Amino acid sequence: MRETKKAVLTLEDGTKFEGKSFGSDKSCSGEVVFNTAMSGYPESLTDPSYSGQILTTTYPLMGNYGVPPKLQKDSISKYYESERIHCQALLCQDYSFEYSHWLADRSLAEWLKEEGIVGVYGIDTRALTKRLREYGSMLGKITVEGTNEVDFYDPNKENLVAKVSCKEVIEYGDGQKKVVLIDCGVKHNIIRCLIERGVKVIRVPWDYDYSKIDYDGLFIANGPGNPDFAEATVEHLRKSIEEYKPICGICMGNQLLSKAAGARVYKLKYGHRSHNQPVRMVGTNKCYITSQNHGFAVDDTTLNSDWEPLFVNMNDQTNEGIRHKSKPFFSAQFHPEASSGPTDTEFLFDEFIKLL
Repeated sequence: MRETKKAVLTLEDGTKFEGKSFGSDKSCSGEVVFNTAMSGYPESLTDPSYSGQILTTTYPLMGNYGVPPKLQKDSISKYYESERIHCQALLCQDYSFEYSHWLADRSLAEWLKEEGIVGVYGIDTRALTKRLREYGSMLGKITVEGTNEVDFYDPNKENLVAKVSCKEVIEYGDGQKKVVLIDCGVKHNIIRCLIERGVKVIRVPWDYDYSKIDYDGLFIANGPGNPDFAEATVEHLRKSIEEYKPICGICMGNQLLSKAAGARVYKLKYGHRSHNQPVRMVGTNKCYITSQNHGFAVDDTTLNSDWEPLFVNMNDQTNEGIRHKSKPFFSAQFHPEASSGPTDTEFLFDEFIKLL
């Protein structure tokens, strides 16, 4: 008989969900969100955009294919999207203590315990997700049997971008063209996608003044939390859009570029976190299935007259990207690099490289 400790999730409205611990036996708190993807938990857990959040998986089974090894190539994780797990906890309906995959070298439970991350199974994730869809993302706290209860924690009230961004300039690749990558919490596959296209990537901290660097293009990465805290980045971008060097942004990058263009950003009721978000390229009948992970969106009606929407979400009509009408600037709210998820829109990296 496997011994497990009882774990209780308490939402800020008082609703409780009981389950069993399979990760680190400690209590934690954060913003409770849900992801509807059917696979890709190693990539999701290491996505810095989940910083401060308790991740609920709607797909019922977790852990069945274990966890890949920690390998790096040129200081970039080979199978993960960063160097560590960023979410506060992982919630699922069922956990497989037995795993099978040719690449796996340990279990999901072992990985969570190794990194001090809470994992809870036995949660009624369907009921939890329905509640989050009806009332919106909520703060929550998890109390594991035998541990002290913690207070609620709202990650949207602190600068998470500063927390997950690199602390110094890092260079990758040796191409002739140079791309400055503003690290707001970058996923490693963005770096991989750029290097594979033959450019030199200069990764800089979120608030770094890159104006003195000789570069050919600017790339704004994804990241966690409230984009209003990244005002230092927006100030640098306002200067950059006065020039003509190509600019591309992904996820948080779309929001920060939009703010530099004068637009307003607002919090979504429960966000987009999945592999199956349909987006349409504005002005065409082209529709793409995209991987997404964001809780904020751009009000594209507040863009100034030099800008226009590039993509729109087919589910709720929210903005999924913008472009400048005359300069080589564009962005996407979704993740063209996927990892995990569909790679339908990876061509956007090619479009950016063509502009250099």
